[in-house]
Amino acid sequence: MTGSTPRRTVLTAALAAVAGTTAASATAAAVPPSSPSSGSFPSSGRTGAADGTGRHGHAPAAGPVAHRFWSSYQDWRRGTAAGTRAVPGDRPGLVLDTPVGRTDHTDPHTGRTSTWEYASWTSPRHVPAVPATEVIASWNAHTPPGTWLRIELSGEYGDGAATPWYVMGHWASGDGDVRRTSVDGQSDGRSTVWTDTLAVDDPASGLRLTAYRLRLTLLRAPGSGLTPTVWRIGAMASDVPDRFTVPASKPGPGHELTVPRYSQNTHVGQYPEYDNGGEAWCSPTSSQMIVEYWGRRPSGEELAWVDPAFEDPQVCHAARSTYDHQYEGCGNWPFNAAYAASYPDMNAVVTRLRSLTELESLVRAGIPVITSQSFREEELTGAGYGTSGHLMTVIGFTPDGDIVANDPASPSNEAVRRVYRRREWENIWLRTKRYDANGKVRSGTGGVCYVFWSERPTSERRRALRELGLV
Repeated sequence: MTGSTPRRTVLTAALAAVAGTTAASATAAAVPPSSPSSGSFPSSGRTGAADGTGRHGHAPAAGPVAHRFWSSYQDWRRGTAAGTRAVPGDRPGLVLDTPVGRTDHTDPHTGRTSTWEYASWTSPRHVPAVPATEVIASWNAHTPPGTWLRIELSGEYGDGAATPWYVMGHWASGDGDVRRTSVDGQSDGRSTVWTDTLAVDDPASGLRLTAYRLRLTLLRAPGSGLTPTVWRIGAMASDVPDRFTVPASKPGPGHELTVPRYSQNTHVGQYPEYDNGGEAWCSPTSSQMIVEYWGRRPSGEELAWVDPAFEDPQVCHAARSTYDHQYEGCGNWPFNAAYAASYPDMNAVVTRLRSLTELESLVRAGIPVITSQSFREEELTGAGYGTSGHLMTVIGFTPDGDIVANDPASPSNEAVRRVYRRREWENIWLRTKRYDANGKVRSGTGGVCYVFWSERPTSERRRALRELGLV
């Protein structure tokens, strides 16, 4: 997004007010409560081993960010299953095997009530290396028509008390059965879900989330025999310190990837039902660029609904496929990752990186990264705009270490490639606090980004991902 204030920023300010500070700690997104039926799903069944140490998988060196993702056959078997089954193979997954019940779900955006069969899977309790002020979940899945997912997260505070099961999303690949949505109004008075981010209300108090579990509910039309397939579920926990500036990093070797270029501004006014194109479509436009970098794109059949007069119909498709009907926009971070991973053999996560050096390691390995940042126009030379929240794609670095970005906030596809000064860009991306044009303190994202990669990465790419704890 660029220009007008997005709902994510408005709700960041709301979170800061709750915390009694001038701005929220790192990110705060926008909106989500547990659905009336979310507590009715059983969690009994086969119980896996506890995972308090996080020893299954790989972790980077200690820092303010920690990840845990479940994706292997052993991971799925370690969880608690109620009607779900782990499927082995080249890409292990979780499927609905035997429904454990039925539930009625009223879609808040259509008013339509439907009956669904369901089963569930609950992750082991995980203790991240970082006692967290924020946790962001992300998932990779496919939901054929007639199926959908509910993703929930329950945290544990340092004093042993637990949060409710917060709904982190009602998600489907398409929008024919349910509307893809976050859920508003979820809080226990100590933490709150802001669209896609579970955040401690008052980080200054010292309160932290010291453990969490994730729960998947797989739903399908009764008697259909259909199933969603989930390949990855996990979360990023972080406690990024408040900072207006970050130390400068030392540039590495120059390197640039060849990535398709799409402008969000060539879509101004298109599809008001998906937030009207233009500045509202920075996230799906960036996501589509990376999807196509990896050789994937929607089929002609999937694009048949787009007005043939519109150029780059795949960008319209990405906007529709990431649109959050509660947030009323395409900027839900996990929904963008889930869209990318709905293509064959794709993985995608939402995370934070701790430094520009970490981002450079991914780009040098051949993995472009979508970054989230906000800034005044004068803070980023050559941008030509200011923004309270915007996504762009980092595709390389010049020999001097400056950032080469595919910035969708450009007037045309040809103008998308930009070069930004390293020191300016590094600071606006990694800071957690900033001043707006009126001198008021606002939040920064603290290094939030999307990372997408193919299922069978090269050894160099796997090494870069492993060093960051993403595989």
